[in-house]
Amino acid sequence: MSLHDDAVLVLKGYEDQQELRDVYLEHLAAHEDGMYKPCSAGHVTASALVIDPERGRVLLTLHRKLNMWLQMGGHCEPEDTTVAGAALREATEESGIPGLTLLPGGPVRLDRHPIPAPCNWHLDVQYAALAPAGAAAEISDESLDLRWFAYDEVAGVADTSVVRLLEETLKRL
Repeated sequence: MSLHDDAVLVLKGYEDQQELRDVYLEHLAAHEDGMYKPCSAGHVTASALVIDPERGRVLLTLHRKLNMWLQMGGHCEPEDTTVAGAALREATEESGIPGLTLLPGGPVRLDRHPIPAPCNWHLDVQYAALAPAGAAAEISDESLDLRWFAYDEVAGVADTSVVRLLEETLKRL
């Protein structure tokens, strides 16, 4: 099964945000290359909010290009076989934390946001990743900073998409 096929199955099984989910599915039906960065109509991305429920905190990255506090995530790569795997790979690479595990139940949210040309849209499939006990984060080249924030601090530093992702994640814990 291809990454494209996996994304279609994941999205068909995702029961929330039905209107937005349908936009994703229409995009994938129209674009066989819709999973990857070269697709100028937009492309599916994968991300994960790294969470430490024992300490009531989340790890956010100060994105190098956007200068915004965000969850870990990014573009799907040719070696990715599943959207969930891409989200976990991105979270591990950007957090430097080995042993992350995705919160069961599939994607937590979808978030479609415009990006600069030559592409038009990121169609982000958002997961949550649980940090193992005693996890120590290590900043990557993609970040200006990496920091743990208490749940109640997130709204003061991040945009509404991250706040909504945290809210939906906490409902699943």
